[in-house]
Amino acid sequence: MYTKNTNMGGSSRPSTHKPSSAFRPGGPSRFSRGGFRGGNGGGFRGRPSFGGRGGGGRTDHISHARFINKAIITEEVVHFVPEHKFQDFVFEPSLKQAIVTKGYLLPTPIQDRAIPHVLKGSDVVGIANTGTGKTAAFLLPLINKVLLNRKQQVLIVVPTRELAIQIDAELKTFAAGMRMYSVCCVGGASLSKQINDLRYQYNFIIGTPGRLKDLIDRKMIFLKEFNTIVLDEADRMLDMGFVNDMRAVMAGMPKDRQTLFFSATLSSEIEKLIHEFLKEPVRISVKTQDTSKNVDQDIVKVARGANKIDVLHDLLNQKEFSKVLIFGRTKHGVEKLSGLLVQKGFKADSIHGDKNHSRRQKALTMFKNNQMQVLVATDVAARGLDIA
Repeated sequence: MYTKNTNMGGSSRPSTHKPSSAFRPGGPSRFSRGGFRGGNGGGFRGRPSFGGRGGGGRTDHISHARFINKAIITEEVVHFVPEHKFQDFVFEPSLKQAIVTKGYLLPTPIQDRAIPHVLKGSDVVGIANTGTGKTAAFLLPLINKVLLNRKQQVLIVVPTRELAIQIDAELKTFAAGMRMYSVCCVGGASLSKQINDLRYQYNFIIGTPGRLKDLIDRKMIFLKEFNTIVLDEADRMLDMGFVNDMRAVMAGMPKDRQTLFFSATLSSEIEKLIHEFLKEPVRISVKTQDTSKNVDQDIVKVARGANKIDVLHDLLNQKEFSKVLIFGRTKHGVEKLSGLLVQKGFKADSIHGDKNHSRRQKALTMFKNNQMQVLVATDVAARGLDIA
């Protein structure tokens, strides 16, 4: 895959696939062609950084060299040799068959190292980037746990509705035909439907902190009934201000529980949460190379007085920019840029927190299916998405 980041003196950041690109209005912005990672548990790998705001001639004092890097394409890739095959794990026959049906043969590093400990019932801390296969690393052993005891209930807490929906979909593919049920509890979707679904038997709840807290307060979710909890992308939930919601959920859980905690980073704040929430956890660290090392990063200089949107228009008309993801800093900016691109004749849409669930899902589906050239998204909305 050919990948390139281009900085355009704004605060918008784009990413593309086969080949693709990205743009952030405001300045400077970093532009990326091919910043996706497909396959199982894919998604975005890292977030490019920015070097300040443009305007008023201030960009004259910014060293553009800071944003120009060539991709490391000659670096030797160390081939990972797992200790296990999927068939080696102590899974129930129906789950082993589901894994075979999905075409899984060898586990990724996080799966190879985490699954045995989750199967044993240990608390686990997994430090892993998006795109390492961590969703299957916790879903597979937890599905097996439910197969062994149908009374088991699992709570999975994630930062965004898109990630919750993605995990729920993956759960349904693995557990197809196993009479295992889940409820996806996220904001932007029908609260009444979620309340109705919670009246029936379920084994998994996957949700975002705000909606989960609402349902807990309404006494539709009883935390004491759950003996397993997964906190996925805990660092992102911390960044988004959900730390008190996480603490409230953990305080309501039984003390005798299994806790799985996944984060891309290991800050002092994350260490504090690990100490609060987990008991003698097994620690697993699987960090992949940062996106910035995998992509060409470049700058498109915009002449003083020129219009950056016109420059973006010219870029998007180039053949190689067939599928482009643009990161925007604000919901308003994302919506405005999407509308401008539509006016200029591009097939474009946006995803951000103010859009309802059905419209966001429609935009994502069209982008995944190559029915749309440009998707403009806030960082929060795009976190952890698997877009091949």
